Amino acid sequence: FPNRVREFFINCSKIPLLLLLLFFFVCSLDTLSSAFQLAGGKVAGDIFKDNAVLSNPVAGLVVGILVTVLVQSSSTSTSIIVSLVSSGLLEVRSAVPIIMGTNIGTSVTNTIVAMMQAGERNDFKRAFAGATIHDCFNWLSVLVLLPMEVATGLMTHLAHIVVTSFNIQTGEDAPELLKVITEPVTKLIIQLDRQVITGIAMGDERMRNRSLVKKWCHTGLVTVQTLNTINEGDITWTTQNLPSEVNIQKCRHLFADAHLSDLTVGLILLAGSLALLCTCLVLLVKLLNSLLQGQVAKVIQKVINTDLPYPFGWLAGYLAMFVGAGMTVVVQSSSVFTSALTPLIGIGVISLERAYPLTLGSNIGTTTTALLAALASPGDKLAAAIQIALCHFFFNILGILLWYPIPVTRVPIRMARALGERTAKYRWFAVLYLLICFLLLPSLVLGLSLAGWRVMVGVGAPFVGVTVFIALVNLMQAHSPGHLPARLQSWDFLPRWMRSLKPLDRVITKATGCCSTGQATGDDQAAPMNAVTAHVDPKIKSVDYAEEDHASSPLMMLFPVGEKYFASTLGTE
Repeated sequence: FPNRVREFFINCSKIPLLLLLLFFFVCSLDTLSSAFQLAGGKVAGDIFKDNAVLSNPVAGLVVGILVTVLVQSSSTSTSIIVSLVSSGLLEVRSAVPIIMGTNIGTSVTNTIVAMMQAGERNDFKRAFAGATIHDCFNWLSVLVLLPMEVATGLMTHLAHIVVTSFNIQTGEDAPELLKVITEPVTKLIIQLDRQVITGIAMGDERMRNRSLVKKWCHTGLVTVQTLNTINEGDITWTTQNLPSEVNIQKCRHLFADAHLSDLTVGLILLAGSLALLCTCLVLLVKLLNSLLQGQVAKVIQKVINTDLPYPFGWLAGYLAMFVGAGMTVVVQSSSVFTSALTPLIGIGVISLERAYPLTLGSNIGTTTTALLAALASPGDKLAAAIQIALCHFFFNILGILLWYPIPVTRVPIRMARALGERTAKYRWFAVLYLLICFLLLPSLVLGLSLAGWRVMVGVGAPFVGVTVFIALVNLMQAHSPGHLPARLQSWDFLPRWMRSLKPLDRVITKATGCCSTGQATGDDQAAPMNAVTAHVDPKIKSVDYAEEDHASSPLMMLFPVGEKYFASTLGTE
């Protein structure tokens, strides 16, 4: 009995430490966003400035991705888009693809957080799957809804009908419940003048030489009396009152008096925030593992992951969506909410099936806060701001209708699990995935769009055709190989480097001396060290890391959607 009492008080003392680590974890995410804005904010403004490019829906999509990755804040990207639309520089219909791109770009944060759990193979597999489920949902939704929007303008028309049907009045500012807690700390580190990025995007050249680091927190207008001389034979003296802006109070943060460039400050903050993020995440995972042991872990997992009694079991997912939306409204950031979910998925507290509706709810929650923010717009900008926010809302609602209600359509879960399995086998694959999906591919598409639609179609059409062909062959190999020519019944006729990541893995392993694959170590193959990971998510199948992937296709090298994926998609595996 004394041992149990002592253990109880020890666990209770860990809870304040857990909250403190979570607080610094959120602060590090906020500082990370500021660091990215300092390093790439003006570039983001320049990208938005080219309206001829933004009129191309594909280019608009990749601009939304790149800008959100650069500034690490979908709210910043959305506010720039709203400003461009409300000022008449960008049409609402042209802005919709950019909004879709911001939805994709904002999911990079929790993917970075998942990479911090690469130390333990099984945790990394679950964490990466939980992080990329957001990416998979967004990419699949864009593949269906972007062509539909270009062809019909469905979301634009729906948003216009809602705006014109209701007499929407200007409201108060959106609530910032989380910032009330974190701002006292983050404002001591850095404060940004976010009007600079918007000003550059709007074409204000005065903002180009202005620093993003905020030097003066309070300014005021004073009236200056000037004397003009007009000589028309007789000298006439006249006075004129002109308003002038003066600095009143200097900001108090670490870089207020630092004579450093925005890039230098951004790199310093980037290094510091990533170090703090890694430290907090490692300590959070260890602390959660020590708290969630034995019967406690089983009870928590049962409460979170168990469905409601029959016949209301199907409501559990929608209840999770409601919780995800509510929590995102509270913290005012989908990135913060999904990033906080990632380590919980990694240690096994939350299953991938339950994390999926929570993430979808978070998507809805972040559009709700955008709607509240739009209500604070001036009267002349209100309609455009509301219409853009509603387009964002309808995009996520239509995506949920496509990829959630029917269990067989929950393709993002299977895609994310496949990515998690591939990343567990080749840990460097996570970095390759980030670079390709969020940097190289969008940059390539943007470059092709700048060259003109003929070049983009000439290069993109063959690529899409080859991708569709490989996917169809994979499907037929899994279910009806007899209908294929003998040569196409497997990919063995291709060179090994075209159908397997093992040759690339050997090169990377030799170059870096890390991320080795092959037969997993004893620690990796063994069961997880605590009850959290031992009893959770049984649907995630174990991987034989020593297994040769000779059956892989070229498409599976980056997106593992080969035989096993298609079989599971059709429910036959």
